[in-house]
Amino acid sequence: MKIRFVTLGCKLNFAESSAIGKALLERGHTRAKQGEEADICVINTCSVTDNADHKDRQAIHRIHRQNPNAIIIVTGCYAQLQPEQIAQIEGVDYVLGQNEKYEIPALVERLESDAAKAAIGRSQGELLAIGERREAKEGDEAMRRKGEIHVCAIREVDDFHGAYSKDDRTRCFLKVQDGCNYFCTYCTIPYARGKSRNPKIADVVIAAQQALAEGAKELVLTGVNIGDFGRSTGESFIDLLKALDRLETPMRHAARNLHKSFCNDSDCIATAPHFGNIQNATAESSVNEARGERLEAKGMDYRIRISSCEPNLLTDEIIDFVAQSKHFAPHFHIPLQSGSNEVLSIMKRRYTRELFEERVKHIKQVMPHAFIGVDCMVGVRGETEECFNDYVDFIKRLDVSQLHVFTYSERANTRMLELDVCIVPKAERQRRSKILHEISEEKTRTFYANQTGREAIVLWESKKEGDQMAGFTENYVKVYRPYDKEKVNTFEVIRL
Repeated sequence: MKIRFVTLGCKLNFAESSAIGKALLERGHTRAKQGEEADICVINTCSVTDNADHKDRQAIHRIHRQNPNAIIIVTGCYAQLQPEQIAQIEGVDYVLGQNEKYEIPALVERLESDAAKAAIGRSQGELLAIGERREAKEGDEAMRRKGEIHVCAIREVDDFHGAYSKDDRTRCFLKVQDGCNYFCTYCTIPYARGKSRNPKIADVVIAAQQALAEGAKELVLTGVNIGDFGRSTGESFIDLLKALDRLETPMRHAARNLHKSFCNDSDCIATAPHFGNIQNATAESSVNEARGERLEAKGMDYRIRISSCEPNLLTDEIIDFVAQSKHFAPHFHIPLQSGSNEVLSIMKRRYTRELFEERVKHIKQVMPHAFIGVDCMVGVRGETEECFNDYVDFIKRLDVSQLHVFTYSERANTRMLELDVCIVPKAERQRRSKILHEISEEKTRTFYANQTGREAIVLWESKKEGDQMAGFTENYVKVYRPYDKEKVNTFEVIRL
């Protein structure tokens, strides 16, 4: 059967979709090609904001229009939180929760069986032929019957299912943790993904080695709250990092040959998003060999990035380890959410802005050129004008590289809706969001400007952008060069 996957939201979703897709391919199914109608469509949803829910619904409608005869399976966070709502959408056949999503390969097998080819079982007990249901007249009640719902209670979601993405061989999202025990007042994630859990370090190492053996050169450690790793196994996040830093891979000696191919003068251009060119990135022939030796010395047969890690869990020990590691990139993504301690308290966050600032200062002390991305939320209940102005002043003085700005939206069943605090009008939320976006652009400009003249290691991506190809340095500077198929998925030393 021809399968189409649509994945929305976070890196965790992409890792899980890839793992399910891999299982289907191993059973003999194929991916539907671009423009080709699929037999089965799987939509893996996000529900972090009401805008995410809206995008989910848009995706479902679009996929149904494009694949009118396909069986549509909807899973993910939105499916766990709002299954009845999804089941009412025209075209949806199955709604599967967080536990049930891993049964998709078995479900597809059942649908491909002789009985399933002839009919789809509905929750009402009636069997309808696939074609018959799709060709039913608009007024036919059968056409509007809801999809089957298979969603367990969130308290029952306690198993860890390993996953890593393999659609893009250059960068691999490696799932190391799932769920969250924080229950911040604004957040739905604990209700959508369940309690914090993780595999054993030994299992993560095996998955990482498999991903590298399949061609990945960069692993991005992914989860809901990865700093919480070890809660369900009695291990620790720092021990995981140490284990991943000494992986045995078939590519251990690959870097030795990389010095043979470098950029020619003016080939590579470092570019900050929306800010134009900074400077030609060069690799002078006289130092090519030396750069190749340094690349080998750095152990760059693979590299690892740490995705979002809570500031209270990002310890000095972790920061110092990354600073001396051969494989971990000087790149951090740290959720702040608010620069006001008053608002952080309303949110039930587990740190103060002073702790956050200490973490940023320590990173910059041991890794001056590290990229630091920061999650920021605006417009939450309780964020007075005074709190927001205090927030802005705090953000401006932080030595960070980029802000990921989220506008607060009310989420059903979250505790913030019960709080007796001020409500920020939607128009004001948008105004505040614009202010933080402008601050982010300025900080990214400054960060990129400070990279000029530095030597860096780029991993070239597979995607072709016109006649160019892009890549990222270890500290997440995006650079471009003329497209060269031979350079895809290779490391290269350049000067920014």
